[in-house]
Formats: sequence, C-alpha cells, structure tokens
Amino acid sequence: MTWITILWPMVTGACVTMALIHLRTGLRQKPGAAHLLFSLNAFVVAIFSCLELASTRVGSPTQFLELQRWLDIVGAAMFVSLTAFVWVFLGTGRKWLAFLGPVVMCAPLIFDLLPQPKALFLEIPTLRTVETFGGATYTVADGARNPLLGVFYLGVLLILVFVADASVTLWRQGTRRRAAVVGGTITLFVLGAGALGTLVDTGVLRTPYFVSFAYLAIVMAMGGELSDDVLHAAQLARDLRESEARMTLAANAANLGLWMWTVPQDKVWATEKLKLMLGFAPAEPITLGSFLMRLHPEDRKPTHQALQQALKEKSDYSVEYRVVPPDGHHRWIAAHGRVERPDANGAVRMLGVCIDITARKQAEREGLRQRAELAHLSRVTMLGELSSSLAHELNQPLGAILRNTEAAELFLQDPSPDLEEVRAILADIRNDDQRAGAVIDRMRSLLKRREVEHNLLDLSALVSEVVGLIRPDAGSRKVQLALEAVSSVPLVRGDRVQLQQVLLNLLLNAMDAVSECAPDLRQVTVRIQPAATQVEVTVSDTGHGIPPDKFARLFEPFFTTKANGMGMGLPISRRIMEAHLGSIRAETGSAGGATFHFTLPVAKEESGS
Repeated sequence: MTWITILWPMVTGACVTMALIHLRTGLRQKPGAAHLLFSLNAFVVAIFSCLELASTRVGSPTQFLELQRWLDIVGAAMFVSLTAFVWVFLGTGRKWLAFLGPVVMCAPLIFDLLPQPKALFLEIPTLRTVETFGGATYTVADGARNPLLGVFYLGVLLILVFVADASVTLWRQGTRRRAAVVGGTITLFVLGAGALGTLVDTGVLRTPYFVSFAYLAIVMAMGGELSDDVLHAAQLARDLRESEARMTLAANAANLGLWMWTVPQDKVWATEKLKLMLGFAPAEPITLGSFLMRLHPEDRKPTHQALQQALKEKSDYSVEYRVVPPDGHHRWIAAHGRVERPDANGAVRMLGVCIDITARKQAEREGLRQRAELAHLSRVTMLGELSSSLAHELNQPLGAILRNTEAAELFLQDPSPDLEEVRAILADIRNDDQRAGAVIDRMRSLLKRREVEHNLLDLSALVSEVVGLIRPDAGSRKVQLALEAVSSVPLVRGDRVQLQQVLLNLLLNAMDAVSECAPDLRQVTVRIQPAATQVEVTVSDTGHGIPPDKFARLFEPFFTTKANGMGMGLPISRRIMEAHLGSIRAETGSAGGATFHFTLPVAKEESGS
C-alpha cells in the first residue's frame, strides 16, 4: 500500500461525506437548491477521484482509453454542476456565460461517444510505469493527443470567467467574504490544477495529476460557506423562537392574541391566548370556515367581507365581532391585520392581532344607559320648567269642553232642541279634546324612557311641534317667538324625541336669555335652512349674548351661565348631535344676543347617494 492508494480514497470519502450531509439538508430545507447542487457536485468529484485512482493502475491501452472516456464525461459533469451551483448560490453573474462555458467544454466529448474514445488521445500505442517519491508507482499513457482538446480548455476558461464575473458582482454588492472564498478558491485551484498538469505533462514533476485534490479544496470551500449559512439559519431560528417567546409573553400581558392566516392553504396560526378567546382547543386546527362559525351569526358576513376586501385592495383589516364559544359566554373581539404580498401572484398571508374588548363594550353600554337616563332627567327638568304654561294650555281646551257641555245640556232641555247647534257644540268639544290630547301626547313622548330609534323625519314638522309646545310658555313670558321655514325641507334621519329635546333646550335657553330685556325687545327666532347635503336649524335671541370668557366652555358638562342651571343641557345636546352625525355650535349674533346652530345630514334616500 502506497500513499497514492491511501490519499485518493480519503478524497473520495470526504466528498461522499459532505455530499450526504448537504443532500439531507437540501431535502429538508426550503429553498434547498444550493445544497442539492453542492451534493451533486461532491458526488461527482468522489466518482472522479475513484476513476482517477483507477487510471493510475490500468493494465492496457484499451482499458486506459475506456477509463479516460469516463474521466472526461465525469470531469465535464463536475464543471457543469459547479457552474450551476455558483449561479444559484451566489445569485450573480451573466447568464449567457453560465450557459456558454459548459456547452463549449462539452463539445469535444462527442469523440468519447465513439466506440474508440478519442477526446483526449487519438491513439495510445503503449503504457509506461513511473516511480515517484516514497516508492509509489503509477501508469502513464504515451500517445497522440487530440488537437480539439483545446476547445475543452476554452470551455473551462469561460467557466472561470463566469465565476470571476459573478464573484466581482457579489463583492460590489457588499457580500465580500462569500465572493472571496467561493470565487477565489474555484479560480485559484482550477488554475493550479491546470498548472500542475502542465508540469506533469512536461516531465518537470513525476506525480499523478492531483485533479481530485484541487477539487477537494473547492468542495471544502463551497461546503464551508453552505455550512455557515446553515449555522446562521439555525441561529436565526433560535433567535426567532426567543423573540416569539418574548412576543407571546408581552402579548399575553397586554391581553392580546396574535394570528397569521396562510391564504392559499387556508391555515390559521394563532397563539394560545387567541385560541382561548375564540373557544378553540390548544391543539385544534383553525381554518377560515371554522373561525367564522365561532362568530355571532350577525357578524359572520361583515367579518368575511372585511377580510376579502383587505385581500382585494391590499389594505389593512380592522373589524369588531362577537364570538360565541362553546361555553356560551359572548365575547367582543377587535381584530386588526395587514396583508403581506411578497410577489405579484396574490396575497400569501395576513398577519394580525386581536384583543378582547368585552369589558369596553359593557362599559360603553352602561355609559349609553346612563346618558339616556341623564337625557331623560333633562327632559323631565325642562318639562318642569314648562309646567305652568302646559297647565294653562291644557286648561284652555278643558274649560272650553266644560262650557260647551253645559251649553249642550241647556239646548237639550228645550222640547225642540236645535240639533244643528248641538252638532256644532259637539264638533267644538271634539276639537278641544284632540287639542288637549295632542298636548298630553307630546308630554308623554318626552317623558317616556325608550330606546333610540333613527327614522326618516320631516324636520320642519318636528320644529313646528316643538314651537307649538313651547309657545304658551313664551306667551306667559311675553316673548315673541317666530318660526321661519321654507316650504320644502329634505328629510333627515334621526330620533324624534332626542331632536325635540335639543331644540327644546335651545329655545328655553333663548327665552331665559331675553327675560331681562324689555318686553318689546324679547324676541326668539327659529329658522330652518336646507342645503345640498344637510339641513340647518338656527335659534337666535336678542338677549345680552354670551360673555367672551365663557364662550369656550359652553358645551362642557356642569358649566352653566344660569343661576339655577345644571349645566347639562348643552353637553347632552352635543352628544345627541354627534350620535346623529351632525354638529352644534354657538356664536354671537350680528345684532347682539346669541345664535345656536345645529345641522343634520340629509337622509340618503333624499340625497340619492
């Protein structure tokens, strides 16, 4: 056994070992093309090493030519797989060079397909045995070389140009270590193997060609860079797991649930916190369909539409929905997410976060209930202020009914009563009864506790009702109450009682503001002014106006300019207008006094939108 028979099997074993390692990595890792190409190249080098070793022990020219055929083919496969690896791993270089080099190199191999291989030698008359250092011997062929062998070396040179170009481009992009290790090693050892072969051919060195050893260095350099990538990926995976653990801890502390929906596969990843919110078991898989089935029936369609719209428009996703888990306890969830589109083929996945807002929703409902109670209390208070004038307005029809009834009794005592007069009296009684009933109905609607109902309303008719309700009080205060309205006012959408409350509050404030003026100067005017998209109601008075230092605080809760006021009328009015998508504001009148404006959007049915 000599050093030749020891070293070449070592090269083969090293290449096979590295090939197997990266084959497994390439099959398991995505993307794994670089690992698979490296594994192929290492396997080919191992085969070349075995053939190279066999060529040093061949016994006849015919056997030598047959081995040379396979050495040429496997050598070409080494360079082709090397070129493919560089193209994929470095990701740079000119494509035409990557294609041209292997094609030119493989062209002379047509001669190896002949029954008598002639790619390297046209003929081999004899073989001779050469003794090298250490007493080792190897076989050398003496024969006429094929002149077209230069085409093979031209192809190798083109491949080296491609590798150099790819390495320089990668260097300029900033990845200098990889460019130097991979590109530099390939260039250095291929040129070194060529120089060594020239020295062997000229007889300067009495050794085998050592092509396998040069390629082993290249394989080790490429494998080392690939291994660094694997180690880096493993470190990134560890960092990612640590980051996920910290993120999950922070999300749980903030009562957040994280999710990711892979759209093509319809798979939803969710943290345990989110699965608990939605009522899923920790190991239970989630799809879009199973997620939607956990929602309240009324929220399934809006939630699904919001998701589809986000995917279609590449926009963010934000929605609130109710969850009905198996335990039956409804939960409110607020979800926010965004679409990831790494390429032009469509959405790949959506990422988002969910938070349980059940407590907030309960607090909002409680706040609405309390505001409704406060608004009701405000209406009761206002009606208390109107009690004397309302009593007077009721006494008038009731007194008229009494007098007409007494008159009818007198007429009926006559043996021949005037029936036409009795009919007229009964008609008056009916009209007075309807008048009193209307007053009572208006009071009942304002006093009644009820849910908010947004319906189509004729704002002109509503204003007329409120003005009719408050006119007796205005008469008792000697206030001139005027209503200015156009004949056609667009419909609005809102709650009749709440809007009556806003206008009633503004009218009472206006009459209070003019109470200190002379009777002939006590004027309150209500105007209705329609526009293209909204209707404005204006209440103006001729009082002393609003002090400038108090103007900015008019709509603050519990702030009042009245001696006995609660300071809740205007804040409640502002909340009501905001709930109706309208607005309310105050300003100083051009002739003194104060002017309040509130606006409401025209109903969609009327605006045609």
